[in-house]
Amino acid sequence: MRKTLLAALFALAINAYSQDSLRVLQYNLLNFGNYSGFCNNSNNNHLVKEEYLKTIISYSNPDIFTVNEISKITAYHDRILNNVLKEAIDDKRYGRAPSVNIAGSNIVNMLYYDTLKLSLKSSKVLQSFVRDVNLYTLYYKKIPISGDTVFINCIVAHLKAGSGVSDEIDRAEMAGNIISRLESTEVQGNYLLMGDFNLYTAEEEAYQILTRGSLTFPFYDPINTEGNWNNNPQFAYVHTQSVTTSGNGCQSSGGMDDRFDFILSSPQILNGLEGLRFKPGSYKAIGQDGRHFNQSINSGTNTSVPGSVLDAVYRNSDHLPIQITLEVIAEMPGSINELSFNPFDNIRVANDPEGITTVSLNSLTNHEMEVSVYNLAGQKVFEKLQYIASGYSVVKIPFNNLNPGIYLLRLSSNKGYSTTLKLVK
Repeated sequence: MRKTLLAALFALAINAYSQDSLRVLQYNLLNFGNYSGFCNNSNNNHLVKEEYLKTIISYSNPDIFTVNEISKITAYHDRILNNVLKEAIDDKRYGRAPSVNIAGSNIVNMLYYDTLKLSLKSSKVLQSFVRDVNLYTLYYKKIPISGDTVFINCIVAHLKAGSGVSDEIDRAEMAGNIISRLESTEVQGNYLLMGDFNLYTAEEEAYQILTRGSLTFPFYDPINTEGNWNNNPQFAYVHTQSVTTSGNGCQSSGGMDDRFDFILSSPQILNGLEGLRFKPGSYKAIGQDGRHFNQSINSGTNTSVPGSVLDAVYRNSDHLPIQITLEVIAEMPGSINELSFNPFDNIRVANDPEGITTVSLNSLTNHEMEVSVYNLAGQKVFEKLQYIASGYSVVKIPFNNLNPGIYLLRLSSNKGYSTTLKLVK
């Protein structure tokens, strides 16, 4: 009986400390359910595409699935939910966001999510020039929303296509609208900005606006691969379009030579400042092995994914799906920990006239604590390790050499506790 009880407690401890993760998949579905003269029932039939999608979904197993180019007709939104996700994975696991189409486009965006892990808090349209850009706010269900839960904001965008000057201007206007709306109405935090951006180079104004146009809402490429992507073999391993050299009348042709599809991240996610952290090495274009520049993705040998998945990716769209993994690093309720109380529960912060920030806290036991300060670009501007004895302790941080602005203070204990505070100089 004693061995059984100890085994059960050990299993509980392991479970309490096991780190959860969220798989995010973004995919341009290429006119799913949107029929026209060039994308028709013969070369882009939604029933056929559903079977390919089930293969891709079964392989990726996403917790968050965002899409571009799905028909404005809501019946097709439900078909992805019921005939793809629920059949491929679990008939009770997934839900979807509300359908909306302020711009009146024939193709829209959509978000699907794992209802066992996540709930949808809100959805809104950030801008509706050319097409809607949607903001979906989810929260992690294993930490109650009434407590210190983890939120993730997914911005799904499909920027204007085309290589002309007017197309670039339209993309820049859409990007500017996104940033302006975020700055005026939204709270900083965990943000992903994903979709088909139709960008040919990082020098394009739209990309510059998204990544450098805001001090409060900057976005970063998690794989730090900026450059002139178009028709450049140097970036073959990140190209996401086009999967074929021949096309079928609906798919574009030319082979793999553009990086149109992106998942960009806020600094909070890249640095793990608010309960979620980008998992290094997890950014992946499904089916991309870096060896098919200007070729069809399935020409010759491609062992990056199983053959059935490669075939599904090749036939379903002219884009590759891209995925990342986010690690949930917030502490779960009920976790077994040697401390009964969080030392950061009663933390106090004060600034003195000399530019020194004083952090006061109480602890029941000794700690080694990492103190880090980040600017809103995600850059670490201060770091030190400090020993915290049981009882009342004070940590002093010199701010006198930093420029005025907003900073994020991260305190991490070797006992497993952490907190992030906003500081204003």
